[in-house]
Amino acid sequence: MNRMKKAVKGILCLMLVLLILAGGYLSYVLLTYYRVEDLQELTVSQINAADSEQMESGQPYHLVSWNIGFGAYEADYDFFMDGGTQSWAWSKERLEKNLSNIAFFLSEQGADLLLTQEVDIDGTRSYHVNEQEYVTSGFCAGSNPCSFVAAQNYDSPFLFYPFTQPHGANRSCIMTLSRFPISSAVRRQLPVETSLMKLVDLDRCYSVSRIDTANGKELVLYNLHLSAYTSDGTIATEQLKVLLDDMKAEYEAGNYCIAGGDFNKDLPGSSGDLFGIPASEHDTWAQPIPDGTFPDCLHLVVPLHNDDPVASCRTAAEPYDRNTTFRVTVDGFVVSDNVTVADSNVLDTQFRYSDHNPVYLDFLLD
Repeated sequence: MNRMKKAVKGILCLMLVLLILAGGYLSYVLLTYYRVEDLQELTVSQINAADSEQMESGQPYHLVSWNIGFGAYEADYDFFMDGGTQSWAWSKERLEKNLSNIAFFLSEQGADLLLTQEVDIDGTRSYHVNEQEYVTSGFCAGSNPCSFVAAQNYDSPFLFYPFTQPHGANRSCIMTLSRFPISSAVRRQLPVETSLMKLVDLDRCYSVSRIDTANGKELVLYNLHLSAYTSDGTIATEQLKVLLDDMKAEYEAGNYCIAGGDFNKDLPGSSGDLFGIPASEHDTWAQPIPDGTFPDCLHLVVPLHNDDPVASCRTAAEPYDRNTTFRVTVDGFVVSDNVTVADSNVLDTQFRYSDHNPVYLDFLLD
């Protein structure tokens, strides 16, 4: 009986220790959670001295947007928060090689403007590699003029899950790069869920970069990465409405407005049918945008080729397989009435470098 009592006492002590540790960890997560303040001014940096030439009405421009998936999502990668198993990039060596491939791809695009999302500044999952350097080296290759800003999207506390490879603490940003001088930029805070789901979805924002044009107006360029890990997807719609109200005000002030990035919404509205793979239980996060969301002066641009549509994003519940992997277009653009869209499509990388394909917008300022 004494041995049994000791065993029971030992088990109870162990349970108490585990309960204290769990309570301490939860307290740590709650106490270290914070949101970056709204209207934070962003530092504008230059490489090769951004050209003094201004954007002009009637001239064609090429804009590329790409969620690079913190450099980890090669075609054989899956992710634990999407139903897969991986938490970190495969290795630091593979991460850096993949980031170099991303930089080279960007250098080949001849873009005038570039919007990137999920660029890690310092993360456990990305071996503390500063990925901004790869993005800037790609866009600013050679002697090309380059003006850029980075806005911190989130700074997560240390996540002790998965237990075999904890996701850790990760600080990530969105980056906007331009061949033309960016005169100023701010970070706009977006609403997030108020429940404990905020600890999963973390902070969210969009950046606003201003570029002077030759006719005295400004091109107001918005870079966004809306919420994905939410209870029902409605928060991403609320975030979108905040963005659209901002854009409408700028348009009514006489400026040109373009927003681009990862909407985490099913932009065509029926991607499962369009790309031939139905959504699984892990793929319900990307919902269509409700009718009536856009004011008359703003228009959604979905990058699709009518005869040969290519998705901009794949599920990360499994390594990529064209025959089985669910695909959806969540990356796209919103433009104001005074911006003429010449073309918009997906750049098909077959998901070699990220779970997102880049998308582009060819446009003219009226």
